[in-house]
Amino acid sequence: MQPINLPDIDSLSLIEQVSQMVVVRACGMLYDHQIQYPQWELSNAKLQTLISEYGVGGVILLGGSAAEVAVRTQQMQSWAKIPLLITADIEEGVGQRFSGGTWFPPPMALQAVSMKYAETMGKITAEEALAIGINWLLAPIVDVNNNPDNPVINVRAFGITVGEVMGATRGFIAGAKQYPVLTTAKHFPGHGDTSVDSHLQTPVIPHDRARFDNVELPPFINAIAAGVDAIMSAHILVPELDSENIATLSHHIITGILRNELGFEGLITTDALIMSGIADLDSPEAIAVQAVKAGVDILLMPIDPIATIHAICKAVESKEIDRDRIRASVQRIWRAKQKVCGILPNLTKLGNPKNLDIAKAIATKSINVFSALLDLEPSNIQKHLDANYLNLIIVDDPLTCEEFLNARSPSVLLPKDSGYQRIIADGLTLTNLKLDQFSQIFIQIFSRGNPFRGSTNLHEKIQILITELLLEYKLQALVLYGSPYSLDRLLPLMPSQMPWGFAYSQQPAAQNAVLKKLGFG
Repeated sequence: MQPINLPDIDSLSLIEQVSQMVVVRACGMLYDHQIQYPQWELSNAKLQTLISEYGVGGVILLGGSAAEVAVRTQQMQSWAKIPLLITADIEEGVGQRFSGGTWFPPPMALQAVSMKYAETMGKITAEEALAIGINWLLAPIVDVNNNPDNPVINVRAFGITVGEVMGATRGFIAGAKQYPVLTTAKHFPGHGDTSVDSHLQTPVIPHDRARFDNVELPPFINAIAAGVDAIMSAHILVPELDSENIATLSHHIITGILRNELGFEGLITTDALIMSGIADLDSPEAIAVQAVKAGVDILLMPIDPIATIHAICKAVESKEIDRDRIRASVQRIWRAKQKVCGILPNLTKLGNPKNLDIAKAIATKSINVFSALLDLEPSNIQKHLDANYLNLIIVDDPLTCEEFLNARSPSVLLPKDSGYQRIIADGLTLTNLKLDQFSQIFIQIFSRGNPFRGSTNLHEKIQILITELLLEYKLQALVLYGSPYSLDRLLPLMPSQMPWGFAYSQQPAAQNAVLKKLGFG
């Protein structure tokens, strides 16, 4: 680790101090024509301006391979006069976002294996993040997912009870702390009991303070005790805590509860400010000013970074925000940068067979299969073709599943090798399928909670389809990859002896394990 020299805070201009509080979004790939989300991700020219001229404090990355990101992070650090915090949402390991890294199953999968794996997940994620130049993990999630209808936390949580979440949180942080990276507990004061995605609208949680003291807040208190470096706010409204402001904009919640009552001295960051749960409430400039007044240190992904910086500077100059409030945040940012900046990428840390085997073991050990299909011998392939056996694959969105579903995936190849034809459907096409020609239908569902997804009433349509196929004696078996809450809704519809399978992970290793246990291959 190379030592870094940070300037005296008071030697910085106001605009330079405020800029350190801003983290902007960029594509992990190197060239402008590769940008995947142009509404959020800056061109190289604009990114370089914000880093080198304004001096923004950090960058959040999405997209690209791990090797590309290693080059990208060095490029961005070379533009910066003050070393950058570089971060990513890698709750499931570096491979979740950047191909080539280790990709773990969702955290909730540890319930079915062992919570002891949480420390290993933290260690491997931290090691591989540093290997590609990322020094700030936006993990772990410490929300208690006690609402089965939660569309956005769901299997991203470690568990459904306070104890499960607290134990896994301690393990993850302990593992990550073996390396000089920042960890982040999210989403304060607790996003687990919502049925609305804050990426799309503002969730409201009606619970009183006593409920928060018993369920939502203990995992954050636990994370603070474990040495978590940052805490991310939630774009949720909790009227019993603050009847007027969402948590991100609430001085009572951010400063009163988190900073003063819980005694947290680390970084407080907003969740992404482009999310509709906050962005729809006011102008980007007004939101940024109010968030700083509430007590946050980091403004993550503001809609207009330059306008945001100037708005906060104007609020300081007009005495709406005290200059010492800005200085206090920059001091915290300085402490964080002293801890983690100055490490060069090292791609030799990626591709470790031991790390990959651990992720595979979690994926394959966290499956559940009831019974097996009895008609899958190679001699029956022609019979399946003649009788029109169908492998019906149902996905949340066919345009966002290429990481786990393609022509070479076990969920496609193994049924094909047994003589099954194939259809891929989603919530918009499922009800229009013509299935009369098929005599037996094997259903595989890929569905888990994901941000920005919205609702296509997919599971209601699946329930209707299953009921119809059972009446026609056509449903052969069912497999679900993703959320156990979805499985809980489907199993009561099925005959008690019908074969079924489940995996938290949607990755090929989990597909292969489930299908082999069902009798394919």
